[in-house]
Amino acid sequence: MTKARVTVMPKSGVLDPEGRAIAHALGTLGFTGVEEVRAGKVIELTLAEADPAKARATAEEMARKLLANSVIESFRVELV
Repeated sequence: MTKARVTVMPKSGVLDPEGRAIAHALGTLGFTGVEEVRAGKVIELTLAEADPAKARATAEEMARKLLANSVIESFRVELV
């Protein structure tokens, strides 16, 4: 069994309205110095695969096919 964490973030240059809303809310709460916020998502997977290389390849394929929109998002896979 292998645990994988897929982090999906908007690509640089893509508008991020959620991140912008968070940055605004932080400012209204009195937090200063926040120049930019980018909001993404983290997906944790428990895979039956014991081989780390195969587990990483499977998680990357999942991210490419479903978990991330390759047009506007990038992703990173970590084994944890």
